[in-house]
Amino acid sequence: MNELDSLVESAQQLFAQALTPADLENAKAQFLGKSGKMTELMKGMAQLSVEEKKSRGAAINVAKQAIESLLTARRKALADAELEAHLKAEVLDVTLPGRRRGTGGLHPVSLTLERIEGIFGSMGFDVAEGPEIESDWFNFTALNTPEDHPARSMHDTFYVEGGTQHAPNLLRTHTSPMQVRHAVQHVKKYRNLIDAGQSMPEIRVIAPGRTYRVDSDATHSPMFHQCEGLWIGENVSFKDLKVVFTDFCKTFFEQDDLVLRFRPSFFPFTEPSAEIDIQFQSGPLAGRWLEVAGSGQVHPNVVRNMGLDPEKYIGFAFGMGPDRLTMLRYGVNDLRLFFDGDIRFLSQFQ
Repeated sequence: MNELDSLVESAQQLFAQALTPADLENAKAQFLGKSGKMTELMKGMAQLSVEEKKSRGAAINVAKQAIESLLTARRKALADAELEAHLKAEVLDVTLPGRRRGTGGLHPVSLTLERIEGIFGSMGFDVAEGPEIESDWFNFTALNTPEDHPARSMHDTFYVEGGTQHAPNLLRTHTSPMQVRHAVQHVKKYRNLIDAGQSMPEIRVIAPGRTYRVDSDATHSPMFHQCEGLWIGENVSFKDLKVVFTDFCKTFFEQDDLVLRFRPSFFPFTEPSAEIDIQFQSGPLAGRWLEVAGSGQVHPNVVRNMGLDPEKYIGFAFGMGPDRLTMLRYGVNDLRLFFDGDIRFLSQFQ
């Protein structure tokens, strides 16, 4: 075995002993580095003749290529071994059951809104929709709210860009504007009948949606939900209001022995007006009066702003908070839990 063959064999043995990429690079330096054995052999050719350089150089190149091939092979072997060890460390047992994705569901307030819409839908009420950024006219003026009413102040209402100084835009403070919008469109649709002195179909609608006020505590949120109701016709009385809302509450809470109380109050858009309280006869809230809604006969000015004659058309309106109804139905004592986004809390209602 000549000198070059022995050198290739030494490189093979040393490379085989390298257990890490760092060890392999150190071994490489002994043969192919600046001071390596192959480099020294190349330097020693300077003293040879031209003919000897050709034959000697060719032999050295063959040996160098052999060493480089051994180096490449050992690098690949170390990389493969590292990959195999990594895969073994992360082995997947396919016999284990997979992780199932959790099933989604409706938010408890959404469940309440669906329930409200279903109950009033069975009574013949339509569902109105409207913008959350509302004009001052629909939110306040059309509803007979005086210009000096506290609700119009900056500390109670979120005003937004747009509109004018005398007619600003705002985040609606209730869903009553949707009632007015619906009524105005209804009147336009049947204007020919009205002008001819004939009776138009009754307006019977609920208006559920998000509303906004500057308020935040355990029972109030800056963003909350409301559902307003409106029934306008030629012979709609306060008695109809009591029957409709009593039937709704008993159906919603599934308690036939539920007691309702209509307590005199004041709202700019109704006259007379009443707060609606309920009393459960059983359960943890039994015996307590709980306020759930405001109501009353629609004020003549509001009827007039709808485009109708208040001497001919009359009706009632009510407004309730689906968030509060949800709290009562499920026994939740802090409104903020509904908006924290905690899956542990929300999953209880699926």
